[in-house]
Amino acid sequence: MNPTKTDLAAFDAVVWDLDGTLVHLTVDWDDVAADVTETLDAHGVDAGGMDLWAMLDLADEATVRDEVEAVIAEYESVGARESGRLPHADALGANGAAEGVCSLNCEDACRTALDVHGLTEHVDAVVGRDSVATRKPDPKPLLETIDRIGADPDSTVFVGDSLTDEQAADRAGVEFLYVGGRPSSLG
Repeated sequence: MNPTKTDLAAFDAVVWDLDGTLVHLTVDWDDVAADVTETLDAHGVDAGGMDLWAMLDLADEATVRDEVEAVIAEYESVGARESGRLPHADALGANGAAEGVCSLNCEDACRTALDVHGLTEHVDAVVGRDSVATRKPDPKPLLETIDRIGADPDSTVFVGDSLTDEQAADRAGVEFLYVGGRPSSLG
């Protein structure tokens, strides 16, 4: 379902995913994964056949998370500056509800994209992948966002574009709305 102003008005607070929901970050994720693989290889860590998020977990185990985060964040920062605004961004701030952003992207890239598209004034809190110790679909980032905007999970809706978003909402006990049709894979 595509959230409408009426759908969102039923809630005291709205938390939005960023990439694919409010904006489209211009990032070639295959290039990011290749560079992260090279970074891990330089430390003697084999990441063959892993997706980017598994590589991030591997970086934690190998204690090279900061270096890997720097590689990903650089791509995201450029992608945020070159991002495109998506139609659902127009619903941000439309109902006067407390609103936040909870994203798998780094917090700095989220803030950059919001600034680029004039959305910052509508957002009360931003929680990115690097803002808390875990990432979606773990519920902690979403619950942290809700806490930072001063809302109650029972009166909040999370709006996103992926099964990962839906899983985070389910695990947090928060209502969820897709910005489009239900996706077929994690994102």
